[in-house]
Formats: sequence, C-alpha cells, structure tokens
Amino acid sequence: MDLRKRIFFDIYRRYRHNQARLHPLTYLFWECTLRCNLNCMHCGSDCSKEMQVPEMPLEDFLAVLDLIRPHVDPPNTTVVLTGGEPTLRKDLCEAGRQFSQRGFPWGMVSNGFALNENLFSRLMKSGLRSLTISLDGLQENHDRFRGCQGSFERALKAILLGSAAEGLTFDVATCVYQRNLNELPSLRDLLIDAGLKRWRIFVVFPKGRAKDNPELSLDDTQFRAVYDFIAETRNSGKIRVNSGCEGFLGDYELQARDYPFFCRAGINIGSVLADGSISACPSLRADYIQGNIYRDDFWEVWENRFQIMRDRSWTRSGKCAKCKVYKWCEGNGLHLRDENTGALLQCHYERLMRPESSKSV
Repeated sequence: MDLRKRIFFDIYRRYRHNQARLHPLTYLFWECTLRCNLNCMHCGSDCSKEMQVPEMPLEDFLAVLDLIRPHVDPPNTTVVLTGGEPTLRKDLCEAGRQFSQRGFPWGMVSNGFALNENLFSRLMKSGLRSLTISLDGLQENHDRFRGCQGSFERALKAILLGSAAEGLTFDVATCVYQRNLNELPSLRDLLIDAGLKRWRIFVVFPKGRAKDNPELSLDDTQFRAVYDFIAETRNSGKIRVNSGCEGFLGDYELQARDYPFFCRAGINIGSVLADGSISACPSLRADYIQGNIYRDDFWEVWENRFQIMRDRSWTRSGKCAKCKVYKWCEGNGLHLRDENTGALLQCHYERLMRPESSKSV
C-alpha cells in the first residue's frame, strides 16, 4: 500500500473516531414488517411468508420520530423502510406521507416484486426520495436465488421505473455468489441499458440461511475477482458502482468504492426492528439490541448506549489482535462477527491479500 493511502487512512481514522464520539443519527431504519413475498436463499433477517410477529402499528413508529425530532435535523435524517418486504404493508403510502409531513426524507429497500407502476407513482407522491432494488443475476439465477419464478422480470420492471424517476436517489444491490459471478459483465450491460446510474455489489456473508449453504460462498480467487470486476467497471466510467460497506479492502480501497471502509452501525445508523427492538444496521440482529421502544426512550438509548459499536477495541482479538491494518479496519463490519462469541467470521483484507492469482470475471 503506497504512502499516500496510508496517510489518507490515518486521517480518515480520526474522522471515524470523531463520528463515534458525536454519533449523529443520520439514518433510521424501520423493519416495518417480517412478511415477505419471496423465499431468498441468503436471507439473514427473521422474515418469513407467514408473519411471526404482528406488524408494528404505524403510530408506534411515528411516536419514535416525534421523540427524536427535536434532537436531530430532520432533512438530514433519512428514514429507510426494510423488512421483510415493505411493499406488503397496506399503509405504506400513508407512512410515507407522515414521514414527509414531519420533515424526514424517506426511502425503502425492496425486492421489487410488488412494485408496479401504480404503487410506484403513489409512493413518489407520498415523498419517496430513495429506493434500492435487489437484482441478483440474470433471469434463471435471480429467480432461483430469490425462490420465485418471475421475480427477475418484476425486479427489472421496478428498476426501469426507478431509473427513469426524477428526484429519486436510486440504486440496485447485487449479492454475488458462485452461480452469478460469471454473469456480472452481462448484468452490468443490462443495468446500463436500463438507464441505471448507481450499482452496489455485495458478497454473500455467512449468516442466516447462507451460513450452511456452501453454494453461496466464494473461494479466495473468486472473491478477488469480484473486486477486480468492480474496479474495472469503475474505471470504465459507464456506471457508478461501489462495493458494500462490509470490510476493509486494503489496496482495493478507493478502487472498489468512493469512500474508505467505515461500519457506521450505532454511530450514524440506528434501527427499530419489527418487535420494537432498538438496534443499528438491520443486518445486526439479537446480539446487538440495545433496548426496546415499548419500554425505553429511543433517544436516551441512542445517546447513552451503543458503546459496543462506538468503541470497537473489543474486536482486537483472535486474528485481529496482531493485524497490521487493524487501526484502519477496527474489526471489520460487525455483521461479520459470530453472534455468540464475537469472533470474526470473514476478513476481506485477508482474503484479498492472500498470494493467489486473481482471475478476471
């Protein structure tokens, strides 16, 4: 790694620590339902087709927004709906109107299956400002990965709607695994033809249903090929592509994304889960819950808890204990740690820097 990058990462480290000290809440996720209309191979949430936890009444989440509103700058605090599948809520448009009336921009992460033109139009009128649609390969592999025939066509229609919309921050998220790795160039061309400007690429991580499915994991050569593809695509300038915020990438930092690695869970990102649990990034489940809106004041929790996320010194154990880049990584993304022991499940830097030949996609 060259000297300029090292200096830059040292400066960015100070920025990260300052953000942890100040912890301004800029993203609040609401897991608004556990119902889902698909059956994804990699699902890491607690969702299922049959609702196990009753949907939280909209009024209960609005009470959280009313509570935090005096303490934040609403135009700079984005509410993001996730699930489950948010489009299954019947009051979705009303929720959006209520967020907008309170001054909060809002967005949604969706599989796109139910996002037809009529619903999309109504959501835009209710103030939808950001949207992410998942597309995980070409037709056969996407449908297989999402457990539903026809899901590719539905997602692509949603992508065409989002790409053409004005005033919408829109991107597509793709999870890479063995079967869709070699489709990335064709998928890139498809998305460019659809008018997409922003694309995020993730590697499936070993939690949830993906934990015990070897088909979803990549070997080190394949893993590096993903980041080589991202870097190559960024250099082409035809579409703005970034890797996810999963881990420190070593020499691939700033080649595979616009910004250095920073796990903002509990620092800038909070969440209210379906049962009222207060956490951070929705990828973090029971092991990082800090309270519950039905017995705790959300703002008091945000201000005075979350120390496990704001002081990451506890992660300096195991393979991280003697790592030469730990000061820039500080233990990787928290969702890549074992729920019971805290041990690191996957190290991006280690996998990318192993002395193996990179293979082009």
